[in-house]
Amino acid sequence: MKFFVDTADIAQIKELNDLGMVDGVTTNPSLIMKSGRDILEVTKEICDMVDGPVSAEVTATDAETMIAEGRKLVKIAPNITVKVPLTWDGLQACKTLSGEGHKVNVTLCFSTNQALLAAKAGATFISPFVGRLDDVNIDGMDLIEDIRTVYDNYGFETEILAASIRTVNHITQCALIGADVITAPPAVIKSMASHPLTDKGLAAFLADIEKTGQKIL
Repeated sequence: MKFFVDTADIAQIKELNDLGMVDGVTTNPSLIMKSGRDILEVTKEICDMVDGPVSAEVTATDAETMIAEGRKLVKIAPNITVKVPLTWDGLQACKTLSGEGHKVNVTLCFSTNQALLAAKAGATFISPFVGRLDDVNIDGMDLIEDIRTVYDNYGFETEILAASIRTVNHITQCALIGADVITAPPAVIKSMASHPLTDKGLAAFLADIEKTGQKIL
């Protein structure tokens, strides 16, 4: 499973990328706003740092302007993926941009039918929002599982990019179901390394070695 990091924070992307934990990056207007920087400038810096796909989101809502914005965004770097919303206009933009050979991430997916439409429109990635479904008492993992089944049934090449990941359990469940990609905030990815029994075991090892008075360095 590929790990995309969901942030526009350059320092956090670099830390994870240097460790080999970044296969791509997802951004959106909200994350760019948090960075306090120009959208084109920060996107270019991320693309220069990361080899994998970098999702840059359009800000328009009509198909014609989305397509124009997408064509501008792909000029930033060869690894740009244009992110469009899962609306009828967004699907039209997806069809045109993917037909021109550009990668497209269709975002804000909340149903299997939406995911099916995105795949038929040529989406490179479909982004179902797990956490936001959980927020309204719908199990987001059921959607990941249903999309996986439908895509496998018909051989769609669109990759399932599980988004709105809130917990390490979300990541585990996505991996078990077979999501192709997860995108998560840096803090969630880093917390995957934590376990109370690891902490307890390490504390015991350190206490024992301290009793011996020995040191390696």
